[in-house]
Amino acid sequence: MSNPNCVVIADAGEGFSYQNMNKAFQLLMDLENPVLISLGKGRYYKETSGLMLDVGPYMKALEYACGVEAEVVGKPSPEFFNSALQAMGVEAHQAIMIGDDIVGDVGGAQRCGLRALQVRTGKFRPSDEHHPEVKADGYVDNLAEAVDLLLQHADK
Repeated sequence: MSNPNCVVIADAGEGFSYQNMNKAFQLLMDLENPVLISLGKGRYYKETSGLMLDVGPYMKALEYACGVEAEVVGKPSPEFFNSALQAMGVEAHQAIMIGDDIVGDVGGAQRCGLRALQVRTGKFRPSDEHHPEVKADGYVDNLAEAVDLLLQHADK
């Protein structure tokens, strides 16, 4: 890229390195009006090999080092949830979010007026049920249980 005007940070997996982060830092510092765009704000996610750092910690490092605030276009941003609602043609009160991330999935959805269930799979941790700021509308052991619960309450 010969004349970049922003930095977009996403899930790069093994591509995150000191060299790449420093290049992004240098680019942002060289811009008159630095723009940092992040495709999410997650702290971590779960792979079969264990928990892995997500894009959020890298985004926060660049925000701090460059003195900028990232524009988050993925979860938990309201734009993410509102665009999904619009694409499905439903209002927030007609939808429910089912996810394993108490902040990104549950909290993000609730801030947009959706109800949210947290599944006790994936990156769920028992401490999520006692989160100081976000309380799910319900907890289920897996996605099948969530579907059963929704079907039981479909007429209500």
